[in-house]
Amino acid sequence: MFIRRSGTRPLANHEPLFHSDHARPRTRREFIAQGLKAGSAAVFGASTLSLFANPRAASAALSPDLHTLRQSCGIAVQGAGKIPFICFDLAGGASMAGSNVLVGRSGGQLDFLSTQGYNRQGLPGDMLPNNPSFISTELGLAFHSDSGFLRGIQQSTSAGTRAAINGSVIAARSENDTGNNPHNPMYGIHRAGADGELLTLIGSQTSDSGGNSMAPMELIIPQVRPTKVDRPSDVTGLVDTGSLVGLLDQSDAVAVMESIQRISDQKLARLDTRTGVTREEVIKDLVRCSYVKTADLADRFGDPSTLNPEMDPDIVGPSGIFTASEFSNEREFRKTASVMKLVLNGFAGAGTITMGGYDYHTGERATGERRDLLAGRCMGACLEYAARVGMPLMLYVFSDGSVSSNGRIDDSMDGRGKGEWTSDNQQTAASFYLVYNPNGRPAAIRNQVGWMREDGNVETSSSPAANNVNQLVQTVLLNYMALHGEQGDFGSRFAGHGLGNSASQDRLIGLEPIVSGTIG
Repeated sequence: MFIRRSGTRPLANHEPLFHSDHARPRTRREFIAQGLKAGSAAVFGASTLSLFANPRAASAALSPDLHTLRQSCGIAVQGAGKIPFICFDLAGGASMAGSNVLVGRSGGQLDFLSTQGYNRQGLPGDMLPNNPSFISTELGLAFHSDSGFLRGIQQSTSAGTRAAINGSVIAARSENDTGNNPHNPMYGIHRAGADGELLTLIGSQTSDSGGNSMAPMELIIPQVRPTKVDRPSDVTGLVDTGSLVGLLDQSDAVAVMESIQRISDQKLARLDTRTGVTREEVIKDLVRCSYVKTADLADRFGDPSTLNPEMDPDIVGPSGIFTASEFSNEREFRKTASVMKLVLNGFAGAGTITMGGYDYHTGERATGERRDLLAGRCMGACLEYAARVGMPLMLYVFSDGSVSSNGRIDDSMDGRGKGEWTSDNQQTAASFYLVYNPNGRPAAIRNQVGWMREDGNVETSSSPAANNVNQLVQTVLLNYMALHGEQGDFGSRFAGHGLGNSASQDRLIGLEPIVSGTIG
């Protein structure tokens, strides 16, 4: 059979997508999916010691008397001690299964599909994973060796980082090209214990989830609705220590504020508000703690470079994850750096990074390969930064729907001899997560949850997550809790879930615990 090469022009990474079979975009989510609007980042607030290169290793410089008062005032200097969590929301329906992460039949990732099934997932007959040379288990989780995601991750990470990663893929369908899929697990991660000190939830848009896809309605907590973060200026603008730090150096400013607190405390001791003992103590406590908080803020945040990802040599520079040129010329790198700086240093407990333009069934392959590579570089940056600051990380990747190929080959340089993406196809969808553990590769219970039929479509009865996006989110939350050894508490944290009894839940867990309750 003769297979004609496509004559369709591939698109640059930030060039918008125009599909003749799609209506004109009307909603924010449709604009993001087609690349007409930039995706953004969401962060779920966590901790403040994060303002140092390694905040958990830092100690406050406040004087001993104020250090004691800080504790009595309830000023937190660490997060809840949960594993940092970052998720990537690839808007539009990216390819996950086959061409990126391998998803097999009921026997696991290497229980291979048919040639037809892999063709549907964009793999030609001469690149099937039945040939061991097209399988990579460098990350524990099995990828196709020419996966765009994998190549990007490899570019951003060291061999040592990759040796400490494992993960699991979840065969699960979701609706195509719509943000109405309740994919985003952020509120649930907070309910599972992730919390912080600077922020609660930060997102790219004014959506309830902070990303392209919705959050499950039953998990939403209005008090932690996200604030936008997608560039370094959003991060550095989170804290304002006032003009005193600008007039004096940081240590002198802290000393002045400490002196003001002590003078105020002496006056409060002589003050009788004549409002009764209980109310008087409350008033004095509010005044006293306000001064302590001001001194503490200047102590930890007086140097703005502690928050700025652009000034972190592990992120940008000669030995950084990104070169200065890459960082200044690629907005997705700046967005990713802003989120990972907050999350992995404890400023935030979890973050969402939305990347737009993944509805890439353009009648050629090169556009999708380029964008998958870019997403992989951003994923790898998060994993590498986790390694550099010595923190574990759970990284979750999802998209609204997926794509399929008709088998025609794009043999251009960027098309890499793979099948063209020609249509949306929610039946080939999957999500996956990777976990970095500074103490070594997490042990796998299973690298695949659910499975696909041999024709490359999701077997919708293979798990509770396979045909229900709300239960896909619950499965991710269960796996997050299991990394802490807390899966036994899942039912009490998420009453009314659809994952069945404890024995059924055990079949949905991918990795063994890497911490016991909290980090350290």
